[in-house]
Amino acid sequence: MLRALRLFSVALVAASLAAAPAFAKSRIKDIVEFEGVRDNMLVGYGIVVGLNGTGDALRNAPMTKQSLEAMLERLGVNTRDAQLNTKNVAAVMVTARLPAFAASGSSVDVSVSALGDAKSLLGGTLLVTPLLGADGQAYAVAQGTVQTGSVSASGASGSSVSKGVPTAGRIASGALVEREIGFQLAAMNQLRMTLRNPDFTTARRIAEVINGKFPGSAAADNPTIVSIRPPAGMDMISFVSTVENLSVEPDAPAKVVIDEVAGVIVMGEAVRVSTVAIQQGNLTITVQESPAVSQPAPFARAGQTAVVPQSDVQVDEETGRQFVTVRNGASLSTLVSGLNALGVTPRDMISILQTIKAAGALQADIEVM
Repeated sequence: MLRALRLFSVALVAASLAAAPAFAKSRIKDIVEFEGVRDNMLVGYGIVVGLNGTGDALRNAPMTKQSLEAMLERLGVNTRDAQLNTKNVAAVMVTARLPAFAASGSSVDVSVSALGDAKSLLGGTLLVTPLLGADGQAYAVAQGTVQTGSVSASGASGSSVSKGVPTAGRIASGALVEREIGFQLAAMNQLRMTLRNPDFTTARRIAEVINGKFPGSAAADNPTIVSIRPPAGMDMISFVSTVENLSVEPDAPAKVVIDEVAGVIVMGEAVRVSTVAIQQGNLTITVQESPAVSQPAPFARAGQTAVVPQSDVQVDEETGRQFVTVRNGASLSTLVSGLNALGVTPRDMISILQTIKAAGALQADIEVM
């Protein structure tokens, strides 16, 4: 019976190993950017109206007053000699991302941010605002109701409560594309792919996978660029559609990323550690002052009340933690298990990793954010 159970356990382990993937592969479309297939940044200056007394103070924001007067003048209302004193208007900057191959008439989301001293943009309406590209041409026009997703309230005594950022908001589908970006992908004979994480090995593997499907169609120019060319009789769109769904195993350098502010540590699978012994302990010295009052005895002829300082000094040294030895060529899991065996906190683990690196035993780069 015992022999049968052992054989059954071995069979389960073998089946799980056979079912597990040998390598962690990714589609090419998930690790590269295609030439010309990118967003374009747009920016514009506009006016938000309809605020509930939370707009710019016209005395402190001359650009808001000038913009309001110019807008009303275009609509046939002359206010040049009037003393405008409204707080329902705010000057804003409007930004958007124009997607690749966006057609004329399609809509995109826009972000609206206060430019003056407005308190909140909640419920305001953005008036028609042209959005310009880097070349100064207008590619979209934005208009709509601003949604901030925040709460802001204040009382007569001056106290206020604010949740989120009420001076910045979004307009879903708030801009219409008026001009298309001219990029003829279908007419290209050659296309370049840019790796999001440049690496010589990954670039070579991508070229090999593509050439395995379409011989002579790809070449790795450098760790960042892989050039592809469709085979004879195949258009570029169909070729790219096939290439982006091919799977490849990306490679990555050994790196440890540390965020000291949040106490977060991220280590790559390729991190290796040479033979090193680690011991972690803290020495805590606590000094506590507790002043006492000294008074003369009752009915004493002489004496006065005095404050007598009393100091209590304690030394606490953590004990019972032995050296943890990490063998040469230890993997990431071995390193983490060894550090966890010490019961260290994330803050202490950051110091330990930096010390191991200083000792030359950590075969990886450390990037501190």
